[in-house]
Amino acid sequence: MRIALLQMNGGIDPDANAATLVDGIAEAKAGGAAMLFTPEMSGLLDQKRKRAAAHLATESDDMVLAAVREAAAEQGIWMHLGSLALRADNDPARLVNRGFVIDDTGAIRARYDKIHLFDVDLDTGESWRESSTYDAGERAVIADTPLGPLGLSVCYDLRFADLYRALSDGGATMLAIPAAFTVPTGKAHWHVLMRARAIESAGFVIAAAQYGHHEDGRDTFGHSLVVDPWGEIVLDMGEGTGVGFAEIDLALLDEVRKRIPVLRHRRAFAVPEPAV
Repeated sequence: MRIALLQMNGGIDPDANAATLVDGIAEAKAGGAAMLFTPEMSGLLDQKRKRAAAHLATESDDMVLAAVREAAAEQGIWMHLGSLALRADNDPARLVNRGFVIDDTGAIRARYDKIHLFDVDLDTGESWRESSTYDAGERAVIADTPLGPLGLSVCYDLRFADLYRALSDGGATMLAIPAAFTVPTGKAHWHVLMRARAIESAGFVIAAAQYGHHEDGRDTFGHSLVVDPWGEIVLDMGEGTGVGFAEIDLALLDEVRKRIPVLRHRRAFAVPEPAV
């Protein structure tokens, strides 16, 4: 089965980002993809809170989500909209980082709110405090798609293997990991962690990413990836923007899981007491 990934340089204008997404949907369909995957923060990438605030809406009022749903229905293609920054329905002063699975009629089939929030000060001078603005999700999500059961996650979730164990234990054979990875951490950890998640889950990893220097001043790593259950890289989009395609060999799932049946060999175990 053929899939497509959109590697984009998201900016501070939701209208421009929506146009990029709509064009990507059309290109993915024209290229024969059954499903398109887009990065984290596909609708708005802006670390300036006051400037971004004017563009933030609840899910029901978000123009990017509406445009994507309409385009998916028009083109007749499934997609994973990696994530959007949205106002929380129960508290408009707070945000959620929410991904969506949208079917070929434009209907929302699944939602996932990013569980692990990135709070850190980097040696580069960059400081990130997602928890000061965003509410963390509280549940793992698996969506039924034409590819099979798709486990949802977002960016920093990548570093928490227990989430992917829960997703694969729950039946996920595909793992979506949309991201806006920084360049230093991307160079150090992106490929090795993506391959590790695929190998330990004996499933496909599909990771659409942001790339380049953005209007808000940040720089992202790119290298959108598809990794197979054996840990082989099927697609690496490197630097630049655009739509990339990959073939998903579903037969490989059974082959790998028979060769090394890690899912069947998982066991519960006692946790050691903390060291004094």
